[in-house]
Amino acid sequence: MKIAIYGQYYQNSTEPIIKDIFVFFNRNNIEIVIESKFLALIQEKKIIEKEYKTFSSHSELDASFDMLLSIGGDGTILRAATLVRNSGIPILGINAGRLGFLATVQKENIDKFLQIVIDKKYTLSKRTLLSLTSTPENEALNDINFAMNEVSVSRKDTTSMITIETYLNGEILNSYWADGLIISTPTGSTGYSLSCGGPILTPDVKSLVITPIAPHNLNARPLVIPDETEIMLKVSGREENYLVSLDSRITSIANESVLTIKKTPFQINMVEIPNETFLKTLRSKLLWGEDKRN
Repeated sequence: MKIAIYGQYYQNSTEPIIKDIFVFFNRNNIEIVIESKFLALIQEKKIIEKEYKTFSSHSELDASFDMLLSIGGDGTILRAATLVRNSGIPILGINAGRLGFLATVQKENIDKFLQIVIDKKYTLSKRTLLSLTSTPENEALNDINFAMNEVSVSRKDTTSMITIETYLNGEILNSYWADGLIISTPTGSTGYSLSCGGPILTPDVKSLVITPIAPHNLNARPLVIPDETEIMLKVSGREENYLVSLDSRITSIANESVLTIKKTPFQINMVEIPNETFLKTLRSKLLWGEDKRN
């Protein structure tokens, strides 16, 4: 078995997790290839001293890899998705962050869950991604133009609202007067969209959510649409530019540019461990249904 490892280092929580993972994989003769910057960091911290093979870009991850292990929080998984891209390599998240909604494996159960991994007793949850193109072309979107959680537009360098003309399959939906607008996948429905009042979608739902950020239209509410819909946005405001984010990656776009958002032709495979389901995560981490009467 061949596993790629990518991660983030958190001073107070990551070191014992990393040690446990490497001890387990070495004991079971698993071939490990580590992202080069992460390896340099954990060697600098003297967490490990042994030399390992490394990778530094998505082009080095091919069909020979069985899985990519992401050590960190949900943001680390979103960055890991930019390494995996359309390769189909499954991602397993080890939670070393705080909430860890996507990173389902907790540090207390690492050996147990990694044994399930090497025994191949897991299932795969396919996650929809969104692609983004801009007219005129924006160079910042040339390399990584997709998002696993959401694409959002928001105001820049101003406290004034922006206006977001929104079209679905060429037909006008609305002009949102707001601080911004979020186009969310089912995976991202538990993130930024949720904090702005959007609904939660289960990962297998073939839908997207359009959620306004602090809208001044009292009747502007989150909208669920089919994931085959092509969404076009045209933003205007008092400043010359506005911000566009794809998950955690942010770029500046000129007013009146046309953004086109649609589902990518590929998906990300997330490893799902038995009994660590989406619904269990809702109950345990978002306290879904928490009630003294239950």
